[in-house]
Amino acid sequence: MATTTPTRDAYVPPPRRPQKEKPSERRQLWRSRLWRFDDKASPYAYIAPFFLVFGAFGLYPLLYTGWIALHRVSMTGLDSMEWVGWENFDKILHDPEFWTSVSNTFLIGVISTVPQLLMALGIAHLLNYRLRASTFWRTIILTPYATSVASAALVFALVFRADGGLLNWTLGLVGFDPVNWANGHWTSKLAISVIVIWRWTGYNALIYLAAMQAVPNDLYEAASLDGASRWQQFLKVTIPSLRPTILFTIVISTIGSMQLFGEPLLLEGGTLGATGGNENQYETLSIYLYNYGWNLGHLGPAAAVAWAMLALLLLIAAVNWLIGRAVRTSDSAVRRGATR
Repeated sequence: MATTTPTRDAYVPPPRRPQKEKPSERRQLWRSRLWRFDDKASPYAYIAPFFLVFGAFGLYPLLYTGWIALHRVSMTGLDSMEWVGWENFDKILHDPEFWTSVSNTFLIGVISTVPQLLMALGIAHLLNYRLRASTFWRTIILTPYATSVASAALVFALVFRADGGLLNWTLGLVGFDPVNWANGHWTSKLAISVIVIWRWTGYNALIYLAAMQAVPNDLYEAASLDGASRWQQFLKVTIPSLRPTILFTIVISTIGSMQLFGEPLLLEGGTLGATGGNENQYETLSIYLYNYGWNLGHLGPAAAVAWAMLALLLLIAAVNWLIGRAVRTSDSAVRRGATR
């Protein structure tokens, strides 16, 4: 009787059954996946509210303003837009009043920003000393910032009035003739600059004070041991340490000067205030935009002015960035030279 001998390859083992995961292992795996998702998604969830608000109230109005700038549309007929392309930009760029408002904005910005920041530096330096009731003094210098633009502008409008104003009354006591502050090209800009300086000096002083208190005392002690006076310490230690903060306040003040509206509007009030004076001597870009949009009802040119203001701000920001970069490069070169 013939028989067959089984070979080794002929045996096929039965398939193994997959091992079931234990409930504790499944929970641990789920928790691990949830932790990784939380680690990756949480930062986006935390910053999402800001971007949602910015998109709704910042980005969308910006893009919509750009869309309006390319159309002919009136304040009373927002539903009917006519495509005009770059006509609104061409219109404002060939308008002498636009360049007058640009010049006025920059002049008022320089006249108000430079003294404001210098005074803020001096006040911050004084407040950095150990004074009695230092909190009281810091609160006092911040009070103008807390005052509304309308209140400040109305009070200073009374001060700068041509007939019966406090300043002209004071000038009369020392023998000077009265000055029509609002009618003069330079006097009107000075009057607006005084309002701006009064409101923002304390705010910038507190920013400088916070930066000064972060300067290490070792630097002052080393300068004192080298025989440096208080003034020399201020020039050689304090000012170089505050360079980034000073650049920051310059940028903020420049942006603020581009947005000047309430001060020139209320200096004389009424029709003259809304046009920046009888010869547009203190008309700023914001007033120019207001005239086109609200007085004339032409939203297209008004939107074009808004985009021109944005372009100017970006240009100023680029110049500030280049200056800051040059300062940092110079500082790095000085440090490398000192370490050699």
